Amino acid sequence: MRNEEMLLIPGPTPVVDSIYEALAGETRSHTDPRFVKIYKHTIDQTRKIFNTDGEVFVVAGSGTVAMEMAIVNTIAEGEKLLVISQGYFGDRFIKLGQAFGIEVDVLQSEWGQQVLPEDIDRKLSEGNYKAVTVTHADTSTGVAANLEAIVPVIKKHGALVIVDGVCASTAMDEDMSKEYGGPGNTLDIVLTGSQKAIGVPPGLALVAFNQAALDARAAMERVQAYYCDIYNWIPIMHDPSKYFATPAVNLIYALEEGLRIVLEEGIDARIKRHQAYGRAVRQSLAVYGMKALASEDVAAPTLSCIQYPEGVNDAQFRAAMADKGTILSGSLAHLAGKAFRIGHMGNTTADMLEKAVMQVGETLNEMGHQVDIAKAVEVFSNEIKQLAA
Repeated sequence: MRNEEMLLIPGPTPVVDSIYEALAGETRSHTDPRFVKIYKHTIDQTRKIFNTDGEVFVVAGSGTVAMEMAIVNTIAEGEKLLVISQGYFGDRFIKLGQAFGIEVDVLQSEWGQQVLPEDIDRKLSEGNYKAVTVTHADTSTGVAANLEAIVPVIKKHGALVIVDGVCASTAMDEDMSKEYGGPGNTLDIVLTGSQKAIGVPPGLALVAFNQAALDARAAMERVQAYYCDIYNWIPIMHDPSKYFATPAVNLIYALEEGLRIVLEEGIDARIKRHQAYGRAVRQSLAVYGMKALASEDVAAPTLSCIQYPEGVNDAQFRAAMADKGTILSGSLAHLAGKAFRIGHMGNTTADMLEKAVMQVGETLNEMGHQVDIAKAVEVFSNEIKQLAA
C-alpha cells in the first residue's frame, strides 16, 4: 500500500493501491455510457454482498444518510421504533427517529455488554413497534449484536429488522436471504458506508431493502424526505443513465474495485479472517495487561475497545504510536482517556496488525510499563496460523 501511516481506527480504514488508482480515474459525466456501465456493475456487486433480491441503493453520503434512508422510508410520523443500543452509535437512531416525529424507545446495555433477547421480547410485548434498529458492531464499545438470537424475537412481534452494518458489512454475517433462527426470520434492511470493512474512502452510503421493507414504503402516502426518499432513487438504480442527483463519480470507480476485492476473497472467507484478526489483536494485547472492554463471546471482529493498564496516559500513548506511524482512536463518553480503539478490518493485513502489536509494546516500555513483546507477538502469530490452517 502507498499509505504512509497505518490507519487502525474504527474507520476510515486502509485503502489499497488498486482502489486509489480507480479513484484517480478520469472524472466523466454521470451520463457518460462508460460511467453508467461502471455504476450499474457496482449496484449489481452491492446486491451480491447483501445477497438480496430486493432493492439496493448506492448514493453519495455517509453512514448517517444510510441510517436516515432506512427509517424515513419505513416508519411514519407517530409510529413506534425500538432502538437496541450497545453503545454510542446505537444511540444515534434515537435523535434520527425523533427528528421525523417517530416515537422512539430504547433498550441500552451497559457498555461492553449485549442487550438480552428476553429484554427485547419483553419490550416489544408492550406495544406495536413498526421496526427495531440493531447496530451490528458498535464502534464505541467493540460489542457485536447476536443476530441469531435477536432476529427471531423481533420477527415474532411482526417488526421490521433494520441492521446498521456500517462497521460490519462484508466482515460479519449479514445475509439477507438467510433465515436467522427459523423460517421467515430475515433481515429487512441492511445499511453501511464505504469506508469501513469495504475499505474504500468515505463518501458513499449503501442500503438494501427486502420486499417487506419495500412494502412498508409502499404503504406510506409520503415520506419526510427528498434526497433520502427511495422512490426517487429506484429508477436510478434500475437505469443509472437516468438523473436524480449527481453521483460521486470517482467514488463509484473506487467502490467497484473495492467490491471486486471483497467478492474475490468471498464473504465467508472475509468473515473468518476478521474473526481471527479480532481474536489475535485482543489476546496479544492482553499479554500487556490491556483488557478488551467486550468479552470474547460478544466482541466484534472488526474493531476492539482496549482498556489501559493503570497509569498509562492516553494522549501520550496515542501520540507516541502516531510518531511510529500507527493511528489509533481514543474512546468516547465515560471511557475517554481510559481506553483506545483499534480497527482490524477491511484491507488491514495480519502483518500490519502484528507490527501494531509490537509498537504498542515498545510504546508501553518507553513509558515505563515493562511488557513482554515477544510473548505478545507469539500469541498473535498463533491465532493467525490457525486461520491459515
